Amino acid sequence: MVSFLLVATHEHVEAGVSIGDTLADARRQAGLTVAQVSRETRIRESIIRDIEQDDFSACGGDFYARGHIRSIAGVVGTDPVPLISAYDAEHGPPGAIRAADVFEPSRPVKIRERRSPSLSMIVALVLLAIIGFGAYRLVSHHGGGKPAAAPSRRPTASARPSAHSSASPTPRSSDLVIQLTANEDCWVLLTSSSSGSQIYMGVIPAGSSRTWTEKEAVNVRLGNPPGVVLTVDGKRQSTNVNNPETLSFSPQSG
Repeated sequence: MVSFLLVATHEHVEAGVSIGDTLADARRQAGLTVAQVSRETRIRESIIRDIEQDDFSACGGDFYARGHIRSIAGVVGTDPVPLISAYDAEHGPPGAIRAADVFEPSRPVKIRERRSPSLSMIVALVLLAIIGFGAYRLVSHHGGGKPAAAPSRRPTASARPSAHSSASPTPRSSDLVIQLTANEDCWVLLTSSSSGSQIYMGVIPAGSSRTWTEKEAVNVRLGNPPGVVLTVDGKRQSTNVNNPETLSFSPQSG
C-alpha cells in the first residue's frame, strides 16, 4: 500500500496535481481523517485543511511549510520529496531566503531602558539631606553637656564571628534562563540568534515543562502560544496570539 502511494505521488506531481490535492488524496486512500493526521503530526487541523487547499499562509513561513509537508506526507504514507520539489518550484528554494528572515521575531520583545533620575527627585533628596542635617545640629545643641557613656558590653562566645559569616555571597549569574510549561501540546524551536543554529526542536506534551539555560541571545518559535506558560529570568512572557510566534531574548548584562 505504501509503495502504491509513493508511485501515485510521483504520478500526481508529474500530472500537475497540486501539493494540497496530492496530500488530501493520499490521506483519503490511507483511510485517515484530518483529526487523526493532526494528532499524529501535532499540527492544527485548520492548518492541515489550509495546506490541502494549497494555502500555506498559516504555516509561518517557507521553512515551517516544508516541515509540515514532510510531517503530513510521512503520516499519510506518501513520498515528500516530489512535494517539496514542487513547493520549491512555486515558492523558491530554501537558499533564496536569509536565516535572519526566518528567525526574525514577529513581535520583538521590548526591553525597558534605564532612566536617569529626574531633576525634581534630585532636588527632593537634597532638601531631605539639609533638613536631616539641621535636625541633627538642633538636637545636638540642645542636648549639650557630657555625652552619655556608651554601655559596656562584655564579649561573649556567641558574639564571635563564625567561619561561615565571612563567606562571600554567591555571585549573580548573567545566564539566560528560559522555562516553558505546556498546558497543551506545543511544538517548540529554539535557535541561536547569532549563528541561527538549532538548540532544540520538538513537541512538548501537555502537563510537562522544559528549561534551558543559555549564555547568548536566542530565538524561541512557538507553534501553539496560548497553550504554554513562558517565563524568562523569572518573568512571565505574553503568549496570547493564536498563530505561531517567534520571540527573541538576550541575557542581562552582569
